[in-house]
Order: sequence, then C-alpha cells, then structure tokens
Amino acid sequence: MIVVTGGAGFIGSNIIRALNARGERNILLVDNLLNGRKMHNIADLDIADYMDKTRFIDKIDSPHFFDGIRAVFHQGACSATTEWDGRYIMENNYDYSKHLLHCCMTRNAAFIYASSASVYGTGEQGFRVERGCERPINMYAYSKFQFDQYVRTLLPGPTCPIAGFRYFNVYGPREQHKGAMSSTAFHFNRQIIEQKKARLFEGSDGFGNGEQRRDFVYIDDVIDVNLWFLDHPEQRGIYNVGTGNAETFNAVAEAVIAWHNEGSIEYIPFPEHLKGAYQSYTQADISGLRQAGYTKEFLTVKQGVSRYLDWLNACENQ
Repeated sequence: MIVVTGGAGFIGSNIIRALNARGERNILLVDNLLNGRKMHNIADLDIADYMDKTRFIDKIDSPHFFDGIRAVFHQGACSATTEWDGRYIMENNYDYSKHLLHCCMTRNAAFIYASSASVYGTGEQGFRVERGCERPINMYAYSKFQFDQYVRTLLPGPTCPIAGFRYFNVYGPREQHKGAMSSTAFHFNRQIIEQKKARLFEGSDGFGNGEQRRDFVYIDDVIDVNLWFLDHPEQRGIYNVGTGNAETFNAVAEAVIAWHNEGSIEYIPFPEHLKGAYQSYTQADISGLRQAGYTKEFLTVKQGVSRYLDWLNACENQ
C-alpha cells in the first residue's frame, strides 16, 4: 500500500492521479475534509481507503498498522503563512512529520515529503539547499525548516529512502479549493473571463510594474519529480523543486491573455502591508536534482499556463 497524506489537497491529489495512471489503486488517502470542497479533487480518483488525519495519527503506532506500507507521500500540513499559533503549527507540521518518518524508518518504507521554498525567507542569501540561505520569516516556514534540519541529522544513516522537496511556485489543476492562495494563473484566468483585465502589482524592490519574478513550476513536473524519487530509492536528501528559471508575473498574465486571445493588464498599487514581507524574486537552484540524476526539462510558463487553462476552462464549461 501507498499512503498519501494531504491526499485531497493540491499536490496530494495530483500524486494519487499519477499513481492511478500507473495502475496503482492500493492507496490510503489521509486528509482532513473539514473543507468538503476538496472532494472535487478526488472524486475521479481510485483509492483503497480514506482515513481522517486525526484517526490516522492515532492508528500509526498500532501493531501491524504499517505492515505492507511501502511508501508514504507526506503532503499534509497546515500551510497558512498567516498562522502564528506556534504550538499548533509545530504539532501539525513538525511533530506529526517526525512521528511518521520514524514509522517509515522502522518498516523500511520510503518517506517522500513536502518541504517548502518558504524556508529561504526573503531570499536575500539565495535559494540553494544550504544552511546559509535558510532564514524563515513565518511559523509555517520555520516548521518546514526545522523538520528539514531534523532530517539532516539522520541522513545518510537510515536505510529507507527519504526525500524532501522544497516546492517553489506550483500551479495547475486541482488547486481551486485554495481560494485566495490559488496561483496567479488561476486568478488571472478568472479576471480575464470576468473583467477582461489581469490585475498585477505595480513595481517593488527595484522591479518594474509586474516585473517581479518567481520560479513558477507546473504541477505535472512536480509530480514527476516525486515519482522519480519513488523509482530511485537510492537517492536521499533535500531538494529544490522548481524550474531553475525565474519568470515575471507579466509573463504569466501574457500567457493567460494569449490563451483567451483577449484581455489586457492593469497595474494596481503595491499593498502597504506587503512591503518588506514580499518575495520579489525566487529562482530554485536545482543542481541537487541534476546531481541525483533527474534530467527531465521543466515546462516554461507559456507551456504550463496553456496546458493548465486547457484543463481549467474545459472543467468550468462542463
């Protein structure tokens, strides 16, 4: 059996979709469906069982519960960057992850987990998987950083495969439940449909209007990396998962406009509350992925947005 925590979420549901495409059906989906709208992410997926996260945590120490589990894709977390209840965040993101990791180590099951590019904070020191670049600026980022630190104390000791992925700006199908936290491609698409204008921030931090840059990575590429490491258990470590190429918000908006063949860009004042707390530039150093042997090229914004909008607008028109 394969376990996917956060299996009804954006990345988790896409992992299950990809596993299904491989013929995998013996999957335990773990999540908290308090937000029942996430069921739309999993209604077309095939799984063996569903378990609420709280019950799963209570069960994992039961005798023989982990027998037969060969891999855990641990995507579940409290991902709200505005949550400042440190005890809650550390229980959900740090303690839970440690507990699950040790269960995998005991049973020699693969442990493939979601870290976050947020560990780099403002990114002033770069985006390399190095301690000198890591300076989290919120509790969510700190919880991810501290778990990475814990994993570092264990590697390369355990015999089970362990891989952590620092996701950059992921976009694509099955993210709509995230609301305001959905990608800019998602929001620009809606804005062009409803208002014929994509709304972008004016310049900040020395960047021109809409010229702030992020490493936008398409969900299919993210999932491909996850499954590649499942297939290559000899590779262990913490890796950036991005394209390695920063592109502008203008480029995202232009790709959306090109797909619709209509629309324009409107620049709005940069929010006061984001000044000094906004990443105007991110670009993953993916040398670790390449050294591990992952050679596939990543989609550009133009390619990824076109593929995404084919799916997104087809769904909305059904």
